[in-house]
Formats: sequence, C-alpha cells, structure tokens
Amino acid sequence: MDVYLNTRRDLLVVKKGSPIPPIARPGKWRKSKKRVAKVSEEIRSALQRQGYYMRKLRDLHRVNIKL
Repeated sequence: MDVYLNTRRDLLVVKKGSPIPPIARPGKWRKSKKRVAKVSEEIRSALQRQGYYMRKLRDLHRVNIKL
C-alpha cells in the first residue's frame, strides 16, 4: 500500500502502484516514506471496495471531541 499526506495532513491510502484517484486530486499529495506493516479492517475493506481510503484530519478531531 502507498500512503499519501497532503498539506492539510489528510490521509490517502491506495493499492501499491495505483494512481491517486480523481476525487483526491485537489491539493498537493506527498508520498509517505514509511512502510505500512498493518492496516485496520476499515481501511482494508475500503481498498477492496473502492480502491482507496481517504480520511480528513478534521474528521478525526470530531471523533476525539465526542469521546
């Protein structure tokens, strides 16, 4: 899997060697140099279903605030 971050620190995970999906084109994505050893079931199922997983940083903050 390839992991990308953009300037707003949003996360994009795609299958290794796949191009960045058109929905994620706005913004400048940088490929992370870290290797991925494991991913969650949520990310794995999204990769199988649509070929990519994208999460916005602000979505993560909303979850943390609710807890």
